[in-house]
Amino acid sequence: MAGAGDDAGMDAVQKRLMFEDECILVDEQDKIVGHESKYNCHLWEKIESENLLHRAFSVFLFNSKYELLLQQRSATKVTFPLVWTNTCCSHPLYRESELIEENYLGVRNAAQRKLLDELGIVAEDVPVDQFTSLGRILYKAPSDGKWGEHEGLQPNPDEVADVKYVNREQLKELLRKADAGEDGLKLSPWFRLVVDNFLMGWWDHVEKGTLNEVVDMETIHKLK
Repeated sequence: MAGAGDDAGMDAVQKRLMFEDECILVDEQDKIVGHESKYNCHLWEKIESENLLHRAFSVFLFNSKYELLLQQRSATKVTFPLVWTNTCCSHPLYRESELIEENYLGVRNAAQRKLLDELGIVAEDVPVDQFTSLGRILYKAPSDGKWGEHEGLQPNPDEVADVKYVNREQLKELLRKADAGEDGLKLSPWFRLVVDNFLMGWWDHVEKGTLNEVVDMETIHKLK
């Protein structure tokens, strides 16, 4: 584990979250095997040496015009600062309300909590029974060599730098810019994996009102 001096530049809010939040450790079948600090779960040397795998979630929120809400992660985020990504990405924590396995209620509770924390979206606007759990993926991605992943808007500046709703064509333009390295635009690795493998098909079903037809919570897709 890196010494405390290596983290001297870490934002105070992010430092508190990294050391106080306990993520849920799982195996490759998504079975709970323990818990560990968010700090250790994202420290690349521990991911590599101990094969630490933690549970995470990604929310894709559409408006009534079928536009997808994206966020740009805050510059103070420890992992993947200033990259554009889907509406909300975080972790269920090792606490009773977020450990509930039935109907993935624990993850839904966590998603509701983080939508409020990051974007100011109140629980009444995103009731947990209105979330559709679509699928599960397994991935591993480094952030900067030290950190990695192996997982009514009032954006919180500690979490979010910017937000925007995009239609399909606008998203394709973002992808083009990211691929070309234009304007320094970067996308989170998990968002890109979902875009490349699932998103456009899901989007079709969102517009048709048939999203439940593509739910697959049995398969764990191993993506790179």
